[in-house]
Parts: sequence; structure tokens; C-alpha cells
Amino acid sequence: MTDSMTTSAPEASPNKTELGSKLRSSSEKNQLQLLQQIAEDSFDVLMEFLLERKSLPPTVVDGKIYQVLYHANSPKATEFLDTHFPTGVVPLRSQSGIDYSLLQQLLAKQDFQEADRLTLAKLCELAGETAIKRKWLYFTQVENLPATDLQTINLLWLVHSEGKFGFSVQREIWLSMGKNWDKLWPQIGWKKGNNWTRYPNEFIWDLSAPRGHLPLSNQLRGKQPFAALLSHPVWLG
Repeated sequence: MTDSMTTSAPEASPNKTELGSKLRSSSEKNQLQLLQQIAEDSFDVLMEFLLERKSLPPTVVDGKIYQVLYHANSPKATEFLDTHFPTGVVPLRSQSGIDYSLLQQLLAKQDFQEADRLTLAKLCELAGETAIKRKWLYFTQVENLPATDLQTINLLWLVHSEGKFGFSVQREIWLSMGKNWDKLWPQIGWKKGNNWTRYPNEFIWDLSAPRGHLPLSNQLRGKQPFAALLSHPVWLG
């Protein structure tokens, strides 16, 4: 049998090899742009990249890759996620035994409106029975929310929004405005002129929203609970 008839394992196409290399070496911004160019036949590159990073803190790129695979009409991608990331890319840590798997699922689906409702429900669940019955929190209850759970909720929003949404993003903007609430509200799209944005129809439930637009912590009722949330010790560590 001649050498020309000898079969060997197929090698990865140059495009896939180049894509994998770029994903590993590019900045976060360029990584997100690369993901927009991903074709279905390159899903294996994304799966390999995500698996390599499984033990590392999740980033917005990990979240975007998870979303691409989650929405792919691909049995292979579905099997991969079910096997290696059954609850998502963000570790669902909780000091109070709260289950955040549905929140991660909603955010992966980009169902931001339902995720926002569930976020408030989970905060009330953390605060206890009185908050669950009221469906909102006093600022004193916000101050005592467990740090681990706030980190988990925040990271879920951050990772699945390309870094646009989350408590830490709102806090960053608030601090950049010198903690001036009158400047903050229009900046994050909660107020226009003298008019408050009306819930839910006037809020923007997709990534075209202003940075920091979600989650709607003002639904906690008033400025004090929101101030308590943005001043929580968890963000100081």
C-alpha cells in the first residue's frame, strides 16, 4: 500500500486553529467581536475554550460563549453544556441555600425582564418572610443581605450582559457621578427630564439599554434601599 493511500486523522482547519488562537490572545472587547463571527462548524473551538477556563472566574466572554452554545441548534453543544456546565458558567454560591439556577437560565436566554422580576424575588427571599410578603425590602434588610449571594446575583447579570448590567456596574456609575442621584437616574435610563421611566413598558429589556439600566433596584422602593445596596460591604472587598 502506497503512502498516498494511507489514511490519517483529519487536522483542524486553519480557520478553526486561527480562531482558537485569537480567542486566547485577544482583549475581551476583541473576543466578543470574534464571537459574532462564529459559524456553526466552529462550535468545537468554543467548547474547547470554555472547558479550558472552567476552573477560572467566569468572564463576560465565557457568558457569551455559553449563550451562543445554549441557543445553538446543535445536539453536540447541548450535550456539552449538560455535561460540563449543567447549571451554567457562573458558580451558584449561596450562604442561605438559595437556588439561582433559574436566574442563570433566564439571563442566558436574555430574558432580562423575567430575570429582573426573579432577582427582586430572590432578594426578598434572602431578606426573610416579611420581605417576601411585602415583595420589597427595607434598607435595613438590604444592609444585612449575605455578601456571597449578592456576589452571585451580580456576577450572573454581569457575565450574561457583556458587562453592561449588574449592581457593581450601577455602583461604578453612581460613584463616578459623585453619588449624585439626580445625575445617576438619567445616566442609567431611569428618568428622562422630570419624568420617571414607567415600569415595565418604558424600560429597555435588551442590550441596547444604557449601561447600568438593569437590574431595576429602584423596585426595592425608594432611594434608601438602593443606596444601601450600592453601599453594601460586599463591593468594598
